[in-house]
Amino acid sequence: DLKIESTEVTSLELSPEKKVVITDKGRYECKSLILTTGATPMKIGIEGEALLTGKGISYCATCDGPFYRDQDVAVIGGGDTAIEEALFLTKFVKSVHVIHRRDALRATKLLQERAMAHEKIRFIWDSVPTRILGETGVEGVELKNIKTGEISQLPVEGVFVFIGYSPGNQLVKETLDLDSYGYVITNNDMETSIPGVFAAGDVRSKLLRQIVTAVGEGATAAFAAEKYIEGFK
Repeated sequence: DLKIESTEVTSLELSPEKKVVITDKGRYECKSLILTTGATPMKIGIEGEALLTGKGISYCATCDGPFYRDQDVAVIGGGDTAIEEALFLTKFVKSVHVIHRRDALRATKLLQERAMAHEKIRFIWDSVPTRILGETGVEGVELKNIKTGEISQLPVEGVFVFIGYSPGNQLVKETLDLDSYGYVITNNDMETSIPGVFAAGDVRSKLLRQIVTAVGEGATAAFAAEKYIEGFK
């Protein structure tokens, strides 16, 4: 029978022989464990961000892009994700202003070339957002040029933030193998560096982070965990 517990996990004790999940309600021992703690988009941490998140500020263009049809939007960031999402937004919006703190993108050359050539994309270099403007919805972004100190305002109706993700590795960062960004490394069966411990979804080191990939990985991890447990019988 499936038993569901609603509780907060405070720590894990992981070894090939035994896995222990420690919660605020007690300890649970198991033969196999699947980690699905996800990843959280990193926030800018500026005035107006918390107030307007979900009211014009988004961390997912593929989720929210269609809501900004024929509007002007800003993209914060200069890596692969920022440029990929900026290109995606051009399917819907009137214009995309890519705001980057450096004078060159960190994205791969192919993405840079596509973005530079797109008529809807404009770049604002050497600049950082200092405030999101608006009370009930985004009306613009206040920018600071980090070389000149000049303050300016950019009127936009949407702000998309892509400055990185923070993987939910707090419970396993001392026990499992992680990549250079802190994501959990697995094999094709979703098994981690400790036998019987599996990871699926955004916490895992991979190329694409979408719901559809997480669902597939969850199914693979569940099947692999079942086979692992059968090995004890």
